[in-house]
Amino acid sequence: MTWTVAIAGASGYAGGELVRLVSAHPELGLGALAAGAKAGHAVAATHPQLVSVGDARFVPTDADVLAQADLLLLALPHGESAALVAALPADLPVVDLGADFRLADAAAWGRYYGGSVHAGQWPYGLPELPGQRARLAEAARVANPGCYATAVALALAPLLAAGLVEPSDVVVVAASGTSGAGRKASEALLASEVMGAMSPYKVGGVHQHTPEMEQALSVAAGEPVSMVFTPTLAPMPRGILATCTARTAPGVDEGALRDALHAAYDAEPFVHVLPAGRLPSTAATLGSNSVHLQVAHDPHSGRTTVIAAEDNLVKGAAGQAIQNANRILGLPEPMGLPVDGVAP
Repeated sequence: MTWTVAIAGASGYAGGELVRLVSAHPELGLGALAAGAKAGHAVAATHPQLVSVGDARFVPTDADVLAQADLLLLALPHGESAALVAALPADLPVVDLGADFRLADAAAWGRYYGGSVHAGQWPYGLPELPGQRARLAEAARVANPGCYATAVALALAPLLAAGLVEPSDVVVVAASGTSGAGRKASEALLASEVMGAMSPYKVGGVHQHTPEMEQALSVAAGEPVSMVFTPTLAPMPRGILATCTARTAPGVDEGALRDALHAAYDAEPFVHVLPAGRLPSTAATLGSNSVHLQVAHDPHSGRTTVIAAEDNLVKGAAGQAIQNANRILGLPEPMGLPVDGVAP
């Protein structure tokens, strides 16, 4: 059986990845491809890499048209999903790649996203987190995690769940490729501004993924987690490299940390704990739905470092959405998703 999947926001970077992955999936077929400002335009004119879509054209973002699909993927700007969802049939399965349904705390939504109305919370679609598949078991509407949050949560959640690191002093510095900022034109993202440079942005606890990361890690830890997050812009189109540190619990050595990550992820197809001495690289995850992890313990500072690499547009967005769509439709979770990266 082939399930029809509609995509809203199909003209963006994540939307293009959704089209690519759905069109290559053995059990999914493309339905309506909605893109408000580009309705009527040829899909291949915006995404020339997608030669398989032939003469397909974007359509207006119309709830009645999108509702004809078996499942809907939303790749809209933050704050736009809730209004569209309100106009859809209640029984239509939806995976939202935006932030509208990620946060439990209405005050955090207002502070970080500026919306006056909090739409509520859907189950969080990061199935590799401790206990999360059980929480997702009956969910037909899922909040897809953010790209930074995916890397950071997978890096630290098993260690917090096992009590191997302290929850009160988490520090994360992460670099992202320019596609993480979306497709909208911006002077700060011009090649002449980005190439040959590394620069921080949204410093001081104001990045919108901060409450999402604290929320996911707090669920894993069973107590509140506080963190300092510094995002940086890297001169590359895609990829995330997150360096995540926390104070190591007394008596814990590197062997225990490594054992906890292996116990959490050895059975997971998309999360890979690298052999000791091999460090993650964004190049190795390019085009894949995989996350590469490495852990180190520094006895001098008493801190643990976990480094995570991922493709922000695949595991950090579209690939993870397909993973969630597979589960909702009763298909094997890894179906249609690449494990191996593309290099060089």
